[in-house]
Formats: sequence, C-alpha cells, structure tokens
Amino acid sequence: MGYSCDAAAERLAERLGHSCHHAEPVVDFRNPFGLEHATMPFLELLVIGGAVFALVHAWRRWHRDGDPVNITLWFASIVYLAVIEPPLYFPSWFGLQEHVGLIFSHNVFTVQFMYDRLPLYIVAFYPALSQLAYELVRVLGVFTRRGPLAGALAVAFTCQAFYEIFDQLGPQLQWWAWNPGNEMINAPALASVPMNSMFLFASVSLGAMTYLVVRLVGAKEGRGALTGRQISLRTIAAGALTPLAMGIAGVPSNLFRGGDQLGIQQAILGTELALVWVVGFILLADAWRAPRADQPPVASAQFARIYPALYLGVHIVLWLIALPAYFAADDGITEQGTPIGSLWYTVLCTLAAAGLIAAVLRATTSRRTKEPVRS
Repeated sequence: MGYSCDAAAERLAERLGHSCHHAEPVVDFRNPFGLEHATMPFLELLVIGGAVFALVHAWRRWHRDGDPVNITLWFASIVYLAVIEPPLYFPSWFGLQEHVGLIFSHNVFTVQFMYDRLPLYIVAFYPALSQLAYELVRVLGVFTRRGPLAGALAVAFTCQAFYEIFDQLGPQLQWWAWNPGNEMINAPALASVPMNSMFLFASVSLGAMTYLVVRLVGAKEGRGALTGRQISLRTIAAGALTPLAMGIAGVPSNLFRGGDQLGIQQAILGTELALVWVVGFILLADAWRAPRADQPPVASAQFARIYPALYLGVHIVLWLIALPAYFAADDGITEQGTPIGSLWYTVLCTLAAAGLIAAVLRATTSRRTKEPVRS
C-alpha cells in the first residue's frame, strides 16, 4: 500500500488518530458519533447541508431567474476540486514529490473517498463557500455597479473572511493536519496555517473562478441564452483554469522559496493578503454606502440572508468550544498535541464576515420596503 500510504502520510494519519493502511480505494463509511473529535459531525452537517442548499438555490436562479452563473459556479467548484485535490493527496503519483510534497492530510469523517484522503464534506465545502461568497457580493450589487473584475475581487475578500475562520480552527480540532516536514510549501505560516494556503486557496482560487464563470456565462450585451451544452463546457473550463490562475498568483512568493529567503516570502505573502483586505474593504464599503432607493430589488436573496449567518454562527460556537484548550496551549500546542491557529486573525475575519452579513440584511430589508424580494 506504499503507493497510497507513504511515510509522510502514515505519520500524519497517526497524529490524527487513524491509519492510512488498508484504506478503501473508492469510498468508506464511519459512525458519525465515533469520530476523533466531537465537533466533526456538526461540521459535516453544516457544510454538506450548505452545499445542498446552494445547489437548490443555484437551480432556482437558473430556471426561475434565467441566470446560469450560480449553477455554473457550483459545478465549476467540483471540477476545480477534481483537478486540484488528487495531486495534493498523492504528489508522488503526479511526479510532484520533489516540487510540492505532501502538504497536509485530512482526518477521517463519516464518508471518505480516495483511500480515506478526501472527506465528503470537503467535496461539499467548495460549492458551499463559493456560493456563499458570490451571493453576498451579488446581493450587495458589486457586480452590477462595478463589473466582473471588481466583483471577483470582492468575492476573494469575502472568501478570505469566511474561509479563515474555518482554516485557523481545523488543525486544533483535528479536522486535518499540516505536514510540519514540508517547509517548502508550509512555511511561512500564521500560527499553524501556511500563508500560501491563506492567500491562494482562501482568496485567489474562488475569486479567479468567480471571474471566469461570470465572464463565460454571465449576462453580456449581444449574448443570447446559452444552451445546456454550452454551459457545461464553460463550467469545465472555469473549474479547470482556476488552478492555472493560482499558479500565476503564486509566482511572486515562489521566486523567493527557500529557508534563507523565508522573510522575503513572508513579506510578499503578507503584502498580498493585506491587498486582499484593502481592495475588498473598499469595494464592500462602497456597497454599504450605495443609495438604496436607486437600486432595484435583488432576485432570490434568501440564500444570502440565511446560510452565511448560519455558517458564521456555527463556527463561533465551535471556536468557543476550542478556546479553553487554546488558552491552555504551551508554545502553540494544546495538551492534546494539536497546533492552534491565530485568534486575532480569526476575530478580524469574524468581524468582516459579520459586517458583510449585516450589509446584506440591511440591503435586502431596505429594498423589500420598495418591492418584495423574491426568495
């Protein structure tokens, strides 16, 4: 089983409380109440339920409102996952062991795929989060007023806020483990989370995918209604091209990869993350200040009013559960032997996420006084 459970994968699996040997190659099922950490089934329910809610919402947006962007973004997220995840789980299969190596390993959840490397909730996470971020930005009218590029940048900022609340918590609660031996990719880091992941996966990926989707299937002067086949092909293209955009965005920091240049790489990634915050804040502050009376009601705003608040609320509860062990940690490691994330950055992201939710509730409420919002 060495081809699916090498030494690095075996060490990470042991840290997470399971073994990667003799794993089922296709799918495996476990008791949700017998998982390594008690929070894991609640995370699964939140994310998988969110993906289903997002799919229903996307279907209604297409068939009732005539807008294929949501359904395209949902399935493009799955295509993106199919392209990006297998090389991360099995770098030696793709000849990437020397260039990338094993970056992290997920813990085992209720439903696992691909030799226990891919939990079902991760499959659901991408479409749930992409829909969450896109809908918040769409309902705030950024795409309508500022166009696809500005809208995609706002999505990148929104993803950063909601993703990092999850990302900074996961290692402590044993949802996954980063490979400490892979300093090539996992350094520099903010607390336990690699800054490369914070920038490329939490912002660039879904921001770039959203831009591609809106350009390929969004409303455009002179473009008639797209057929199902055209939408399918453009969905595949958007999902498959997203990793290319991530590779391009990663060039500045990768030019300074190496232990003796770690400080330079950290400064570049820190600057890039700061730019995400500055640009996103400007765009969304503009959306907050935009006069409501001049804007038409937003079609189908129910998902944006419900799921982001639910996502944030559940993660706040999960963080409260984790805080006693967090504050008792010694040198960044809890008594259970798990690394902690950055609390100050999580608080910053939580405030940003709460502000976005408040802005959407304010926008949709004020517009409903003018004309009922279709949900």
